Amino acid sequence: MDLLVIGGGMAGLSAATRVAAEGGTVVVVEKAERTGGSARFAGFVWTTPTVEEMRRVNPDGDPGLATALVDGFADGVAWIRSLGVECRPPVPVLGFGRGHQVDTNHYLDTCERLIRDRGQEVLTDTWTRALVTDDGAVKGAECVLPDGSVRRIEAAWTLLATGGFQGDPGLRAEHVHPRAAHIGLRANPHSRGDGLALGRSAGAAFGKKDAGFYGHLMPAGVSLADPARFVDLALYYSEHALLFDTTGERFVDETVGDHLTAMALLERPEARGLLVADARVHREWISASYVEGIPGVDKFQLCHRAGARSAVADSLEDFASMPEEWGYPGATIRDRVEEFNAAVRANATTAPGRLLDRRPLDEPPFYVVEAAPAITFTFGGLLIDTEARVRSAGGAGPVPGLLAAGADAGGLYRRAYAGGLAPALVFGLAAARTALAGAPTTAAR
Repeated sequence: MDLLVIGGGMAGLSAATRVAAEGGTVVVVEKAERTGGSARFAGFVWTTPTVEEMRRVNPDGDPGLATALVDGFADGVAWIRSLGVECRPPVPVLGFGRGHQVDTNHYLDTCERLIRDRGQEVLTDTWTRALVTDDGAVKGAECVLPDGSVRRIEAAWTLLATGGFQGDPGLRAEHVHPRAAHIGLRANPHSRGDGLALGRSAGAAFGKKDAGFYGHLMPAGVSLADPARFVDLALYYSEHALLFDTTGERFVDETVGDHLTAMALLERPEARGLLVADARVHREWISASYVEGIPGVDKFQLCHRAGARSAVADSLEDFASMPEEWGYPGATIRDRVEEFNAAVRANATTAPGRLLDRRPLDEPPFYVVEAAPAITFTFGGLLIDTEARVRSAGGAGPVPGLLAAGADAGGLYRRAYAGGLAPALVFGLAAARTALAGAPTTAAR
């Protein structure tokens, strides 16, 4: 068999479908009862429009992988469209990116259907207990079927695409931050580091522990058990507000985006903070469309109805009367907002800095929501090359027969982010090309 895919999300299904479409042989193994993973909760395929912009926003990421992502993006979009799935016209994303709204469920279901129509297998509710190796080369895997029986699946190439390790609190604490064990999960619960463990058992290299994660600020204390809340409650507007930790101080330039602010808040005391906005921000951002083509909703009202700690203050003076049980020095926050307003009016430097949206927050009423970081996927993973081949921990070239893509692959981002579906798509297709090119050699080892 040409390719065994472990994990049926965006990366795995893209790779498997491409191999099947080209006449190759493939088996997909997915431990959940349904394929798709966390990609079913996403709706945009995007990244930076140029390599130069990628380097600016992601200076510490692997430059080869970054270039491969940007260069391969157009072909990835063309591939989606070739399956009859609509990619809407490109729009700006996060101020530096560009991408397409996609019906990811249509894409994922179309992939699975094509694989099966070509006579290839998709095994769900099936987990992988071990890789099959021979003289250092990966030759497939042993998989446990729903009835408990074990099936040995041999393949020239094996792709790890299990979605990262964000579903495992212990691995989050070990590789992200000790407090990460307790943050919310805005992703499927099945990505618990299976690919990481399997790859390391075969001698794969793992990226730096401080690579970080992709996530968002969410209302603190609100359950994320319902996936519908992943987007509805995400506090995207934070880049136009001010964020204070439990000491009453700002600690980050909020305008870098809440996907980065979430990482910064994780490292603050108790990993929680108060997000403060005024009537202008409420009008222009909290209740308006965040990305072109997506209808706006009043996120403050959604958070309030969901039971989040929230309040509307008629004036900044009201902050001094903040409830003691909230655990924030309200008078200090009031003073810091006033100091910020005075600084931006005078075009003076603020601390922390404020790269974008340097307008004051001085139009009452003021909208306050307690925020906390929630994780979507991890950046740390198995190191790969531009052909999706997994690098050896010994530094002697790739592990023969082993590929990785999606959140199982590390190195692309380090405490930065420029799209999640796009890397899964691009490197999933790269894995397919590698598998279709023929069996690996052991010369590199």
